[in-house]
Amino acid sequence: MDKLSFEQALAELEAIVGNLERGSVPLEESIAMYERGEALKMRCDTLLRAAEARVETITRDADGRPSGTAPLDADG
Repeated sequence: MDKLSFEQALAELEAIVGNLERGSVPLEESIAMYERGEALKMRCDTLLRAAEARVETITRDADGRPSGTAPLDADG
């Protein structure tokens, strides 16, 4: 799971959701798929949080000109 990219995890999660929505999967298999889906959701959340931490915003000086960058969330 830790080696899956965001795109891979999201694609697998979407496939699981599609299978569960169709309702053609036996109960035990549905439960296993749901558990895998939860793990994939957590992986996606982790990767998104890491990406958000790296995003920077452009800072501007008093005249409105770009003056550098700052973390998106200055509070950490």
